Order: sequence, then structure tokens, then C-alpha cells
Amino acid sequence: MLSKPIQDALNEQIKHEINSAYLYLAMSAYCESITMPGCARWLKVQWQEELEHSMKLFAYVYDRGGRVTLQAIERPQADFSSIKEVFTQVLAHEQKVTALINSLFAVAVKENDYATQIEVQWFIKEQVEEEKHATEILDTLKIAGESGPSLIMLDRHLGSRGK
Repeated sequence: MLSKPIQDALNEQIKHEINSAYLYLAMSAYCESITMPGCARWLKVQWQEELEHSMKLFAYVYDRGGRVTLQAIERPQADFSSIKEVFTQVLAHEQKVTALINSLFAVAVKENDYATQIEVQWFIKEQVEEEKHATEILDTLKIAGESGPSLIMLDRHLGSRGK
């Protein structure tokens, strides 16, 4: 059985995962609107992953005899100044999620909930990958620039994700 602090923290994290999905879908829509279909596809795959993360936590709560209580999510930003701004915000958002996951782990440690600590370790490892991918895209954008053939090649490369 989950303690109340663990259940509350898990419900909060479910909200953040769904909010992340919504943000990435809004970013994808922006990329579609500026004819960057590869970036849009990459962000749609990210959207799907975030929903999977929320459902992983959802199932975990019920596996432990808890109850999920869905919370309101924020309306995501819809407009951006450039692809670079989109991926700068992706990295910043993933860093925020990393801090949230770390806080969830800290609650599990405080509550001596070893099963939740193990479950959250998966998310900790996942966040390392998420930040790495966003950083790599930003590093490539620094080299490629924000217009021209290099950006088109990056867009095509990002569009191959999940195929």
C-alpha cells in the first residue's frame, strides 16, 4: 500500500508527464505550421513517450493499491520564435522534469518505500537520455544554423525518429 505522501507525489508526477505530452504536442503543431515536418514528427514521438510515462506511473499506483486522482494541466505555449527556441525549451523542460523526478525519489527515500525507489530509478535513467537528446539537437543547431540546407537535413534526420 502506498503512503499518502507517495501517492500524492505520484499523482503530481502523472500530471507533469501529461503536461509534458501536451507541451510537446503544441511544439509539434508549431513545427508543422512552419513546414518542419521532421521536427514535428520528433516532437510527436516525444508526446507519445510522455503519455507512456504517465501511464507507467498510473499503472504503478494501482499495482500498489493506490488511487490516481487526475489534476488540471496548463495550457502550453503555442508560438515560438524559431526551431532553436523550441529545442532550447525542450532541454529546459527536461531539466525541470529531472528535478521533479529527483524530488519524487526523495519522497520515496523519506518514506522508506523501496519499491517506489526502484520504480523511479527507471525514470531517473530515462531523464539522462532525454536531456542528452535535447542537448545533441541544440549542439547540431549551433553548427547547422537556423536556415538553409543544413536545417533541412536536420529536419529530415529528426523525422526518422520512431520509424
